[in-house]
Amino acid sequence: MLIDPKAAKVRGVAKLTKKDARSSTGLFLLEGPQGLKEALDRPKLIVELYATDDAVERYPDLFERAESARIQVQLVSEPVLKALTDTTTPQGVVAVCEQIDVTLQDIIDAKPRLVALLANIRDPGNAGTVLRAADAAGADAVIFSANSVDVYNPKVVRSTTGSLFHLPFAVDVEIEDAISALKAAGLQVFAANGGGEQIPDLPAENLAKPTAWVFGNEAWGFEKSTLDLVDQEVAVPIYGAAESLNLATAASICLYASAFAQNR
Repeated sequence: MLIDPKAAKVRGVAKLTKKDARSSTGLFLLEGPQGLKEALDRPKLIVELYATDDAVERYPDLFERAESARIQVQLVSEPVLKALTDTTTPQGVVAVCEQIDVTLQDIIDAKPRLVALLANIRDPGNAGTVLRAADAAGADAVIFSANSVDVYNPKVVRSTTGSLFHLPFAVDVEIEDAISALKAAGLQVFAANGGGEQIPDLPAENLAKPTAWVFGNEAWGFEKSTLDLVDQEVAVPIYGAAESLNLATAASICLYASAFAQNR
């Protein structure tokens, strides 16, 4: 059992909480039992697995699956587990995994019908929740623009609750390149923007078409150059007194509007 949180091995793994270390190694940290449950469907992605005795006892099915997949579990003390994460109350399980992003061309080649494009999204919780919502809505892919938060940021990974293992996503893509490629592939491109036509006013046949939704920065929305490229701006109506919707909430509504129309 690893018991010293200052051990070289522990410090080496803990570096993966930083983007530079993730970029140089091609690895990322996956924390928590739900994330591990999803990762075990693709066990070859798991490089190392760390857990406390308490976690092994609490989630026996998970660790039986890990053993069946010939993944060795390194037992660690609570202080070591805390040193491996950036959370105040770790969940007892941390895996080191290989990064799994794909290219923009991979996404286009798969002939997608519903895509989320995150344009300059900086908040980790929003980014991860949009990816999770895209997964739930049956989207075919998520694209993260070059200036968006790192999808392998531990906070993003946690907020996806394992959905990053379910659908392809591309990272560090220029917004202009993404929109151009999506249009060329036959998708209409909607910008989720408050000044646009409201979703309920869109004909169902329009929503049913292959669609890419673009979601802008939490604070300042879209750059004009992005809005100039999209086919249409579309708004989520607000019927109550709220000033606005959280980005991830609005994104969920937009993606489901398309999903409902496409799955009738």
